[in-house]
Amino acid sequence: MARGSIITFMSRRNFILLIIIFIIIGIAFFGFLYLQPKTTGPEGDNTGTNFISQFNPFANNKPTAPATTTPPTDITGDQPAQTPAINAKLKKISSVPVAGFTVFSKERLKEVVVSPLLGGGVGEGSSQADSSTSPLVPPQKGGKKSSVTKPAAPLTEFMPALRYVDRATGNIYQTFADKIEEKKFSTTIIPMVYEAIFGNKGQSVVMRYLKADARTIITFVGALPKEVLGADTAVGNEIKGTFLPEDTKDISLSGDANSVFYLFNSGDSAVGTTLNLSTNKKVQVFSSPFTEWLSSFPNNKMITFTTKPSFGIPGYMYALDPNNKNYNFNKILGNINGLTTLASPSVKLVLYSNDYLALNIYHSDTKVSDALGIKTLSEKCVWNKTSDAVYCAVPKSIPVGQYPDSWYQGEVSFSDQIWKIDIKTGNATMVADPADIVGGEDIDGIKLALDDGENYLFFVNKKDSFLWELGLK
Repeated sequence: MARGSIITFMSRRNFILLIIIFIIIGIAFFGFLYLQPKTTGPEGDNTGTNFISQFNPFANNKPTAPATTTPPTDITGDQPAQTPAINAKLKKISSVPVAGFTVFSKERLKEVVVSPLLGGGVGEGSSQADSSTSPLVPPQKGGKKSSVTKPAAPLTEFMPALRYVDRATGNIYQTFADKIEEKKFSTTIIPMVYEAIFGNKGQSVVMRYLKADARTIITFVGALPKEVLGADTAVGNEIKGTFLPEDTKDISLSGDANSVFYLFNSGDSAVGTTLNLSTNKKVQVFSSPFTEWLSSFPNNKMITFTTKPSFGIPGYMYALDPNNKNYNFNKILGNINGLTTLASPSVKLVLYSNDYLALNIYHSDTKVSDALGIKTLSEKCVWNKTSDAVYCAVPKSIPVGQYPDSWYQGEVSFSDQIWKIDIKTGNATMVADPADIVGGEDIDGIKLALDDGENYLFFVNKKDSFLWELGLK
């Protein structure tokens, strides 16, 4: 073979090998790109970190799980705001304006659960007991056990409950404090009840309303029907009772809620009588030529009398023992303009306010008064059972006016906070501000009351007469 032919053959072979090498390198390069995972940037953003991958037509397009992200904050106002924890304890109880209410201890069926692990055993959380858990009857003759079971008595508990009177109809409603389920209890219609008082553990009610002449006060005392455990219905529940003298001027409930004291005019004098709500026994215990009294009945051995308050007019407070037939009328406080009072259950302490709404404590044993540094009316407060603290509805601000007249006449309304005042130390703590509720409303609190365990504070909003509950624990 000629020398030139050999060179030509080698050159052609090297050229073919070079082409093959380039083809292999190309295949390897594109294979690498194909196997390379695709990196994607945020939606609508083409600035990924893998620049080459943006132009890779063979990229792996298998869907990948989205990264976990925090949802964006809604600033449109369409989402409901969160309510502070304290506000969850404040609830509107009644669906109707109320004329008055009471809190008492009421029996109910205890909720229990059937535990599957115990084969039908009973535990807390269900609505009824399972009789299959009753113990077996002792062995019979022959050593065989009887399969007969004894029905178990239903478990019950006593819980704080409320009864209240609908202002418009006089119907009575009730509910438990921990589970607000309003149920009608009575069907007796008494239109336009302005004031209602419950006594005798919620079994008696006093309703006050105006006669057709819109001037004469009618006071009806009724006994509520007994209810069957677990059957809170109003079917056939009529209230029957008697009437007190027309134009009874004032009425107050005793500390144990078993009696009432009422005042009415007889000629030119005011006559005071006690009425036992259980026996209907009446005893006259008071007579006075002065007729403008407001009474209070803190305990069975003491009834207090305060002159009706007015701006710039000196007020006085007296007390008598209804069991003392000598009618000893003892002066407690006097010469205080616009005086309103609230005696403790023992009457050893008297909470009072003046026409500047300055709240004070009077000690009947030392005859000394202490300023509490809070402005409100004493009737916007309630004593606890141990008389070492009071809860008060305290206005955030007090508009210019002549007090207490401006407030009584509806010319001024307050926006209250709920405060607790320790009588021994004088420390005051704000418990709640009802206006802080999301979508809430201003409260002008009156008729404050506590349950026996001091777990709840109840009050009526003077602005619309609806009943409220505040959880304290």
